Amino acid sequence: MFRSFSVFNYRVWFFGALISNVGQWMQTTALSWVVLTELTDNDPAAMGITMALQFAPPLLLVGVTGWVADRFERGHLLMVTQSLLLVLGIAIGTLLLMDVMTLPLMYVFALALGLVAAFDNPARQAFVSDVVTREYASNAVALNAASFNGARMIGPAAAGIVIVAVGTGWVFFINAATFIAMLVALLIIRPHELVARASAQNAGRLADGFRYVGKRPDLMVAFAMVFLLGAFGMNFPIFASTMALEFGQEADGYGLLSSILAIGSLTGALLAARRDRARIRLVIVGTALFAVAGAVSAFMPTYWLYAVTLMVTGFSIVTTLTTANGYVQTTTDPALRGRVLALYMAILMGGTPIGAPIVGWVAAEYGPRVAILLGAVAALVAFAIGATWMLASGRVRRHESRRFRLTIDETVPVAIVAPAQFSDEVAGTTPIRLPRQAAPSAAHR
Repeated sequence: MFRSFSVFNYRVWFFGALISNVGQWMQTTALSWVVLTELTDNDPAAMGITMALQFAPPLLLVGVTGWVADRFERGHLLMVTQSLLLVLGIAIGTLLLMDVMTLPLMYVFALALGLVAAFDNPARQAFVSDVVTREYASNAVALNAASFNGARMIGPAAAGIVIVAVGTGWVFFINAATFIAMLVALLIIRPHELVARASAQNAGRLADGFRYVGKRPDLMVAFAMVFLLGAFGMNFPIFASTMALEFGQEADGYGLLSSILAIGSLTGALLAARRDRARIRLVIVGTALFAVAGAVSAFMPTYWLYAVTLMVTGFSIVTTLTTANGYVQTTTDPALRGRVLALYMAILMGGTPIGAPIVGWVAAEYGPRVAILLGAVAALVAFAIGATWMLASGRVRRHESRRFRLTIDETVPVAIVAPAQFSDEVAGTTPIRLPRQAAPSAAHR
């Protein structure tokens, strides 16, 4: 489960990211709460607009941000983005403490956070492949998700306590301080132990990432499923905050819901870390479980029963997204990994500008339970897309000896396109079989 910890650079990266993630979750909780309760009169639609402004830049700038992640040294790029996020946290906290923050001004800061995150996310995701070798990549991605969701258990609850005790402004200062841990980690990482960056002829163009994914039907299906989940299913700040208000809770009750969601999320991430490789069939199963968990949670009559269902929701969504991320990282051409991951993150996060305002409007007009059901329906559609592709691609077959048993074959050839094939003179694809995850070499045991 923790085999990537044998790599010094990954250990440093993991713990720096864990501390930074705690602060990030505190800020996310405080940002949602201040928009919902201080800058508006419990308006979920305004909260949806805030989320949309944060997540629009990764979608709109996907070609540029992915190219930057592949073109420049990712450690230096992360130093810049993490420093900018630190400064923005201090600025928001200062304006809140001075009691001069307004909703339009918060919209501006939300957009600024989104612009920085658009460059930070693909660089951070691809940096994992610089820190560990390919045989550890799937495990490292899952442990990153464990760090993210472990922080999610601590951050929202801590933010709720701080908000109740001293106000929302101080939460942003605490988040700014946690970015120092990430900056220190980037300074401690040993450059000579980083994995050599892959390069390929004709792989420097912005459009290559799009063309590569366009020739990979398995990635197209995974991206379509992730888009639906990101747009309509993952609006947890809207779901949890409005449900907390419906149950008569304050900021600490909202923060506790986010932390309870993280219990299931952390479990899903740790189980993903135990698997030898990321399989796309698990992405499909995870969307089905998320649809069921969302539908059940929408009908829970009490605060604590709703909280219990959130653990299943967290488990399903992290299982799905961690597996999808690992699948993309381990099956993508290394020379194009930054651009493909930027596209993945843009689809995951970029769906929010479309879905969040719709979900926020539904929550405002029809109540949070209907909004949650909308997310469950989107997950069901995502499952239908994935299941249909599995059947159409010949991966699901009837068992040879048992009449009513089906088997799944994930070694069916997929079109893995080398960057050199993107030239106008070369057409077609090169079908290969996806190999099983390689065992660690003797040097890494």
